[in-house]
Amino acid sequence: MIVSALRRLAVDGLHRAGLVGRSPDVEEPRATVVRRRAIVVATLVAGSVLLGFSLNADPGSTGFYVLTLCLAAVWAGGALLSGPLHLGRQRQRRPVIGPIVLGFVLVGVFVVGALVVREIGPLDRLVQSVLDLARQGTGPLVVLVTVLNGIAEEVYFRGALYAALGRYRPVLLTAVIYTVATLATGNLMLAFAALVLAPVLGLQRRATGGILASTLTHITWSVSMIFVLPPLF
Repeated sequence: MIVSALRRLAVDGLHRAGLVGRSPDVEEPRATVVRRRAIVVATLVAGSVLLGFSLNADPGSTGFYVLTLCLAAVWAGGALLSGPLHLGRQRQRRPVIGPIVLGFVLVGVFVVGALVVREIGPLDRLVQSVLDLARQGTGPLVVLVTVLNGIAEEVYFRGALYAALGRYRPVLLTAVIYTVATLATGNLMLAFAALVLAPVLGLQRRATGGILASTLTHITWSVSMIFVLPPLF
């Protein structure tokens, strides 16, 4: 009975986090699909280029903030132009608490990984270069651009891109494309983080039929990492 109860709790927790199940996507007219795919491709190219420039800008510089805000505008603007997007539901409710809790769980996983990474010289230096953006930047501004870019990335990758892929393995392909786009930064640790995070966010999109769950998880994770990682390194 105890095992059965624990199993039910685990399954319920996964449902609340928006990780299990499959919500049917809205069927779109062929013309809408073609238009969405064209805009998604153009946005991906522009966004990847801007991502590379923004993460290689001088930490705390005006250029960094301008580029990251432009990047958020490109991801979100392209996604919204591509066609309608949906927030999604889980068990007839908007998924809120579960995705936030999942974000903190992911933070714990990454903290454990960070304790290992900091002992490996080359990997430690890659992480340090990213953390410099948080250390040398203005706190509230760093948080703001992190939140805006987290929202914009979800609107694009788990919103427009996922919808554009349709039935062509959207969870897998959005994860791969998100990781490859992150490689534009030239930082392998950022790409690795994307590789770990993206499948989870994709599963949330599939289970809920929208971008709310993945957005809440993404923001919770990314903002928490700004404050958690610097003291560890």
